[in-house]
Amino acid sequence: MAPHTHAEPMLLWASTTSVTLRTVSHDWLVPPGHGLWIPGRVEHTGTTRHAGELCVIRFMATRCPIDWAQPTGVAVGPLLRELIRYLRAEPDAASRRHAEALLFEVLRPLPAHSIQVPMPAEPRLRTITERLIDSPGDQRELAMWAAEVHSGVRTLSRLFLAETGLTFSQWRTRVRVRAAVGHLATGTSVKATARAVGYRKPSAFIAAFQRVTGQTPGTYGGE
Repeated sequence: MAPHTHAEPMLLWASTTSVTLRTVSHDWLVPPGHGLWIPGRVEHTGTTRHAGELCVIRFMATRCPIDWAQPTGVAVGPLLRELIRYLRAEPDAASRRHAEALLFEVLRPLPAHSIQVPMPAEPRLRTITERLIDSPGDQRELAMWAAEVHSGVRTLSRLFLAETGLTFSQWRTRVRVRAAVGHLATGTSVKATARAVGYRKPSAFIAAFQRVTGQTPGTYGGE
């Protein structure tokens, strides 16, 4: 898709697909189950990486109180999910204004957008990184990925550091922590979140989370 703008602000919900949204200065990666608020008149281009459900709701700028200047990740909990589905199914309903007002009330930015996950351009690394973003709980180490993309471990290690500034392990940890923030923000327990993003022991997950964010998972809503 070519770069373009919309006058209206939009809410994108990647229900069962993954989306990459690019602006002039940044890439936003929206994994399944997450949302992204896109302000009006921000030039962007978007790509879905695999088949699945994607929903975009547009709002009239004149009655939208959200003033975020940049695309912003949002937590999509049960209530917000149902409001999105209602607005998609009933775009011209008389109650739309009431539904929109409630949506604006429950819309909350995710701290996850501040966890930077640099994306490599090299095709083999791109294959690995996109799959891990889609499935952050994938347990495969670099040796197994090397076999899958027909490369050597040393080559991939060198490329990871050169293209992202991070080792493979550091990069994967950031992806897991960013995915974890989305789970925690919607009420998922720390233990269940740890399992969902690939940690067998909650203690290992908590330690990794603190290294990346400087905070405990409980700060982001988990129990």
